[in-house]
Amino acid sequence: MELSQILKSAVEKQASDIFIVSGLPLSFKVNHVIEPQSEEKLFPDATEALIREIYSLANERDIDRFLDCGDDDFSFSLPGVSRFRVSTYKQRSSLAAVIRVVTFDLPDPEKLGLPSVMMDLALRKKGMVLVTGPAGSGKSTSLACMIDRINQTRNSHIITLEDPIEFLHRHKKSIVSQREIPNDTQSYVTALRAALRQSPDVILLGEMRDYETINTALTAAETGHLVFSTLHTVGASSTIDRIIDAFPPNQQAQIRIQLSMVLQAVVSQQLIPTVNGGVVAAFEIMICNGAIRNLIRESKTHQIDTVIFSSASDGMITMDNSILNFYKQGIISAQDAVLYSTNPELMSKKVR
Repeated sequence: MELSQILKSAVEKQASDIFIVSGLPLSFKVNHVIEPQSEEKLFPDATEALIREIYSLANERDIDRFLDCGDDDFSFSLPGVSRFRVSTYKQRSSLAAVIRVVTFDLPDPEKLGLPSVMMDLALRKKGMVLVTGPAGSGKSTSLACMIDRINQTRNSHIITLEDPIEFLHRHKKSIVSQREIPNDTQSYVTALRAALRQSPDVILLGEMRDYETINTALTAAETGHLVFSTLHTVGASSTIDRIIDAFPPNQQAQIRIQLSMVLQAVVSQQLIPTVNGGVVAAFEIMICNGAIRNLIRESKTHQIDTVIFSSASDGMITMDNSILNFYKQGIISAQDAVLYSTNPELMSKKVR
């Protein structure tokens, strides 16, 4: 099968990922289940031919760099079909790829079940909003929805720094400058420092990977910009701890004060299988209020969950309450409610 036919088939079947790995048949991931598309296994020469075709479709991207280092990430579009985010890699000395399907159309927050309190974070004028969760939990999709809300409602300059670019934003009420690393700029830190001189109102930082990026992002939020970013953490308290732990011990007290001032919200999300074979997004939402800012400053992040639990009237919700609500509505099974909860012991008692 030609690559273009494979890509079209994946879009038609609403697959989220395509797996091209030698020793296995071509496979699609549909609703978090990997499904072989035939009984015929791919051999190394077949996977290499398909991967060379991918590089050809991606504006004749240079494959030699990938062949030298063994890893590459990029995205490309197939007109009239979809956008695709590609991760190519070597395994057992053969070439392999996982292709993420990204639709041209921006997602609808209501269809995705994004809470209104989460979408309202797009109304903030400055500070830092973090969307966290494991890989493949829909963080990029949620951020794309929030950026689109700003684009529809505000006259602003939005700069996105991504590796690679997933969703394409058209200029609506705002100007949207989308920069891809390393094609448009050298690194997150270089692009972020440059962005501060480009009159931004909103900055989307694809990922806060290291101390330098986090430090620059905090400075951007402190100087009156609205900064969105992601981390691979689950839960507000572990997210805050991860940021602070990225700094040397002698700077951590100062960073706690800085973070307590600029942090606006932490949204954690994960995708949970439903009883009817789909997936549903469960959210923990922490909006920074006076009590939470004090806990961050005083290094008492372990108490944040209690504040979230008692602040439901402000739109906050814990991850376990979100999961429990889905279980009570019959959307997810008791087994998955326990498996995805942050406190499995307590959840197992509740679902009994």
